[in-house]
Amino acid sequence: MRFTLTGAARFLSAVALVAFAATPSVAATKIQHLVTPGGIEAWFVQDATVPLVAMEYAFAGGAAQDPADKAGVGYMVASLLDEGAADLDSKTFHERLDRRAIELSFSIERDRFRGSLRMLKDNSSEAFGLLHLALTSPRFDTADVERIRSQIMSGLRNNTTNPNALAGRKFIELAFGNHPYGRQSHGTLESVPTIDTSDLRDYVRRVLARDKLKIAVVGDIDPASLAKLLDQTFEGLPAKGDLTPIADVVAAKPPQRAFVPLDVPQTTVMFGGPGIKRHDPDFMAAYIDNHILGGGSLSSRLYREVREKRGLAYSVSEALLWMDHSSLFIGTTGTRADRAGESIDAINKEIQNFAQNGPTQKELDEAKSYLKGSQMLALDTSSKLASGLLQYQMDNLPIDYIEKRNGIVDAVTLDQAKQVARRLWGQGLLTVVVGRAPQAAVQPASGQPPALQPAAN
Repeated sequence: MRFTLTGAARFLSAVALVAFAATPSVAATKIQHLVTPGGIEAWFVQDATVPLVAMEYAFAGGAAQDPADKAGVGYMVASLLDEGAADLDSKTFHERLDRRAIELSFSIERDRFRGSLRMLKDNSSEAFGLLHLALTSPRFDTADVERIRSQIMSGLRNNTTNPNALAGRKFIELAFGNHPYGRQSHGTLESVPTIDTSDLRDYVRRVLARDKLKIAVVGDIDPASLAKLLDQTFEGLPAKGDLTPIADVVAAKPPQRAFVPLDVPQTTVMFGGPGIKRHDPDFMAAYIDNHILGGGSLSSRLYREVREKRGLAYSVSEALLWMDHSSLFIGTTGTRADRAGESIDAINKEIQNFAQNGPTQKELDEAKSYLKGSQMLALDTSSKLASGLLQYQMDNLPIDYIEKRNGIVDAVTLDQAKQVARRLWGQGLLTVVVGRAPQAAVQPASGQPPALQPAAN
């Protein structure tokens, strides 16, 4: 969980002379489906533009695999895997990473346990070797476990007075209730102290397995050398995981509103509702609609209405969030406590208007142009491209999706965009307000949210 400034500085220094070298265009990128002699599969782009190798990989499972009474186990594992392995204690392990300017990290999502590895070409063998040790022989020494636990607890205590953290926590609880998606990925002040080493090792045993492993590699390495390194790194893992089944779930039905009191000068508002899954035929139409409505750009409808016209907030944005077993659209803004009610009304009004009327043809055309162009910027480095290729795999998209994407964007019609706007934003909002009362002008939602039901097949 450490960040070594020296190691990062060395890495950046090592690539400084080639940092401005041209990156091959995404359109010209040749993505290979590599299968190693040991049966490990990866999407691979060989790129000798700079002497670097970037790998992104993920195991199915994630935070949803935490025991119901021990939220945060997966997050602790992700925080501890680089804290020593096999005969290397934490100090020695990090010295080895630092000496070769190797960047190795782990992270947790609701459905995935992810890892990232980046190195200079000449250090590939040692980098993959250290990753192998971290995945197959983590130490979980008592001193390291307690140090990481202390750091996590400190963050959780800080979050009790952080309006954004409180809003996010309450929103997820409101949306998903007792479903595994409703748990806190980083754990709670009550759950983290109960996690012991046996919980960590059990999580590793169940989740870090080859059958649900996705890998993307981009960089200056030939297929045969990469195949050998992948086998050496991952072959020692169990062939199959032991995942707890997770039921499909639809987020709680809007409209619902909740208020979390907090004495801060600015009120945080989080809003959203049931979203759209990645393989829904209307996904791309929804993605374009969301960009028009609140996708983070200065031209979005919510930004113009809430920020530019009314001056109610510095920023307001909205995004689609899709998971293996559910989906959401979720937005956020911050405003003065005495204008929170006005801000919520403005957001509701604009979203209702969009649901009723959808985008204009001009908005649709401009959004398509932006989304097609921005893809190139989103994938313009080895690390970004590896991350993108991994996401496409996790979304079960074809290996040639990059080539097909612009055509899929162009195929969305105005009628389709209008229909999806009604479907997605026409139900009202789940709204969470964190701030002062009574200026926030909201009361806690009356009653309890309806029980969550499995989604229809």
